[in-house]
Amino acid sequence: MSIPDSSSHDAATRAQIISQALPYIRRLSGQTIVIKYGGAAMTDEKLKAAVMGDIALLHYVGVKVVVVHGGGPEVSAMCKQVGIEPQFVLGMRVTDESTMRITEMVLGQIGKSIAHWLGTHGAPAVGLSGKDGNLLRATKFQGEADWGLVGEIEHVDARLLNSLARDGFVPVVTPVAPGADGQTYNVNADYAAGAIAGAIGAVKVLFLTDVAGVLRDVNDKGSLIPSLTVDEVEGLIADGTIAGGMIPKVRCCTHAVNKGVERAHIVDGREPHALLVELFSDNGCGTMITQ
Repeated sequence: MSIPDSSSHDAATRAQIISQALPYIRRLSGQTIVIKYGGAAMTDEKLKAAVMGDIALLHYVGVKVVVVHGGGPEVSAMCKQVGIEPQFVLGMRVTDESTMRITEMVLGQIGKSIAHWLGTHGAPAVGLSGKDGNLLRATKFQGEADWGLVGEIEHVDARLLNSLARDGFVPVVTPVAPGADGQTYNVNADYAAGAIAGAIGAVKVLFLTDVAGVLRDVNDKGSLIPSLTVDEVEGLIADGTIAGGMIPKVRCCTHAVNKGVERAHIVDGREPHALLVELFSDNGCGTMITQ
């Protein structure tokens, strides 16, 4: 009686997984997706390596990827180093001129670092600011409080992103943007990702975050809602099921979908290879929002 070769079994399993992914690869090849990269996936070294490898794989199978990144914890850490105590109102950073200079410097360094990491994984990437090539234009964010130099996207000029994608590069966008008033604004990375996705005709925008998705009960991971429509989202906000920090995340999703993006996904970036599971498997992961 022969003993099964475990390595052969593992190889067969991997081959089956690749075969099952083929229809999804065929569907997405040549299409554009936007990935908002942040949270634990950006700070945990093992998760970072996995995400960089996943994006490189997407690049090699013909998916055009645009990365928009965050970096709030790094900005706060640098502010503290120079004696500025970070201030937040309703979950958003209050940004004066000194904080804005630090934000632009730190986020710019993060963007270049991500581009470098992608390059080492085989996906040539270019780090961009929203100020480069007039990519983004912002206006001062108007809301319940005055957050200073916090902006919202007024316009996206997609030509630079499209040119880079055609030439085989992965754009990595730092979400700071100039305004018509000459100021530079700090833009929430989720909002920037949604606005960019709508402007470039992306078929998907994926928000890597530190939650499993939208839960009916925040204390029960088994209550994950796998898919929602825009109308259902508004109903769940109204009845309190979606609350707190999840509200701006789902609003970014609905904004992107309303701008023409086919699907928006909230994906748990703490899970290894969450991008590939969402994009190339039947069940996916996280919460999908559609029109």
